[in-house]
Amino acid sequence: MRNNKKNFKIFKSKSARKAEEKRALMKALREVGVDYSGAKINVSRDSGYRGRTGKGELVIIGTFSETPHSYGFVVNPEGGRDIFIPGESTSGAVNGDIVKAIYHTYTTAGGEERTEGRIIEITEPKRTVIGTVYTERFRHGRRYVTESFVISDDGKSRRKFYLTNPLDATEGDKVIGKIIRNGSYLCCEVLENLGNSMSKEANYGAILAEFDIETEFSENEIKDAEEAAATPISYEGRTVREEIIFTIDSESAKDLDDAISLEKNAHGWTLGVHIADVSSYVAEKTALERLAMRRGNSVYFTDKVVPMLPPSLSNGACSLNPGEEKYTLSAIINLTDNGDIEDVRIEPSVIKSRIKGIYSEINSIFSNEAEADILKKYEELIPTLTLMRELYLILEERSRKRGAIELDSDEAEIILDENGIPKDIIKRTRGDAERLIEQFMLTANEAVASLLFKKDIPCVYRIHEPPPEDKLSSFITFTHNLGFDTSYISKGQADGRSISRLLDEAKGRGIYAPLSYAALRAMAKAEYSEIRKGHFGLGIKNYCHFTSPIRRLSDLATHRIIHKVLIEGQGAEKYRGYAKRAAAAATDGELRAIGAERKIEDLYKVIYMSDRIGDEYEATVSSITSFGIFATLDNTCEGLIPISDLNGYFIYDEANITMRSENKIYKLGDRINIKVSEADIKRGKLRFSIV
Repeated sequence: MRNNKKNFKIFKSKSARKAEEKRALMKALREVGVDYSGAKINVSRDSGYRGRTGKGELVIIGTFSETPHSYGFVVNPEGGRDIFIPGESTSGAVNGDIVKAIYHTYTTAGGEERTEGRIIEITEPKRTVIGTVYTERFRHGRRYVTESFVISDDGKSRRKFYLTNPLDATEGDKVIGKIIRNGSYLCCEVLENLGNSMSKEANYGAILAEFDIETEFSENEIKDAEEAAATPISYEGRTVREEIIFTIDSESAKDLDDAISLEKNAHGWTLGVHIADVSSYVAEKTALERLAMRRGNSVYFTDKVVPMLPPSLSNGACSLNPGEEKYTLSAIINLTDNGDIEDVRIEPSVIKSRIKGIYSEINSIFSNEAEADILKKYEELIPTLTLMRELYLILEERSRKRGAIELDSDEAEIILDENGIPKDIIKRTRGDAERLIEQFMLTANEAVASLLFKKDIPCVYRIHEPPPEDKLSSFITFTHNLGFDTSYISKGQADGRSISRLLDEAKGRGIYAPLSYAALRAMAKAEYSEIRKGHFGLGIKNYCHFTSPIRRLSDLATHRIIHKVLIEGQGAEKYRGYAKRAAAAATDGELRAIGAERKIEDLYKVIYMSDRIGDEYEATVSSITSFGIFATLDNTCEGLIPISDLNGYFIYDEANITMRSENKIYKLGDRINIKVSEADIKRGKLRFSIV
């Protein structure tokens, strides 16, 4: 065996080889001052790069994604093809390391283009591992030694991180460990013991740690927020809005950051979107602003909200609670009869919301199913609500005409019992009230971004670039193979209207789900940027997030710039760097929040389904990969059917996104009967089998 510290002779006997490795490990542990009686370090076999070298090799820096089979991939940060790294060429990298690799492309005998490379440097090593503690006994000389190690629960590899200090962690505990590297040897030091790896609490805590979600505020942050919240309302420099203004949100919402008003006139519409003026409470270059920069987002979990700002602001002074005077930034938008934006005026204001409108109640009014008590509650607002619904339908038609892409996906509503355990999971429904608010906020975001761009004022834009050419080409091929006419779609440049047209046709043919999934796979990721690049999915050139500053850094930063540059007249150049920093922090915060929210939701789904092992359900094929079929139940719970569990020899057809054998083809959107085989709480994964 070869190692960067020492060469060891490997004997032919398997038991002799294992003993030799154990002795080498013992020696290495002693060299780094570790008590070998309670811990060990793994040995990595790295015999160097075996692929082709020389002319044509390229360099890439990306994240190493490990597999349980020793090989891995360097994920291309630009979204292109990932680089295959053979097991002997990983140079000891672990899952999550940022690495530098050299690679080349080649064509197989079958004409398929592939990549292969080797890691030459670990540029940013992963610092921690989250996993479960295991132990094993082995003989060392005349005595037996027990060693403890951690295996990551991410399922990416079976690599062992040997414990240098188990603390109170015992077998089966989930821990957060600091990774210690000595050449190819890997140890970890327990930083926190989260408890039994099968418990909800331990897995919940692990997800928060994985995505760096802070759940507590410091004493100073709470104190600063309370002092800011206690500042009395002043009318100086603000317009006191007297028209009918109110909020519409979910019944459970406590951070109400947007209110609306509407008037119809001879020239069209005047839409008022009044947004909590959070930047007046979160001053520039303060601990609260640094807090918002660090968190980036509020995070919404099944059982709680982790706010971006302390509750005295997020649920108190900044929340547009009914009957209370609140600071706002009002965007007064003049629209034509057909919903086109004519102009917008942004002004500091003070409003008093008439009522907290509830989505479900307003939907019942729109559908003429409201009970008498609801009609009484909204009596003053019903004429305005009627006008708002009329404008919403106009704006929705405007969105459709400009090619806004709607990729509807089912959202879960997880209902918990008194102990916080899921007792039911149902699909969340969206009615006209939800869509109305969505359209009004989209209009305000577009109007504000257009104004700032026109005046050359910095802005934190929300951007969504067109699909990469290779992914668009794959999507066109897939839809063509489903029998759609794709001749009107250009492979070189995507058009939102064309994709929307395909999706509409798919709905008519009853195969919307597979086409929607394929379209989503082809799309670029939306993000924040200080540079205007347009929003492909919405079909809008100028777009930002202005309407949720209580829960999003991007909106708070745009408010700050509006106050300082547009209203106070400070120099725009001063805030260009600020916009760039805020955009980067907001993108990072959003990715962490989305990742944590999805994993917590998956955890609750797995806990719910763990009592239903062996039960049979009808499901829809929602995704197909080289390693199996994902199927989704009608309650939105998704599980994997491994290819190894399918009856027969199956081949994955990537071009058509199908799994096929001689006698059977599985396609996206197929309805199949499944049985729940496994609910893995540690990984938040379900496994199904075909009935």
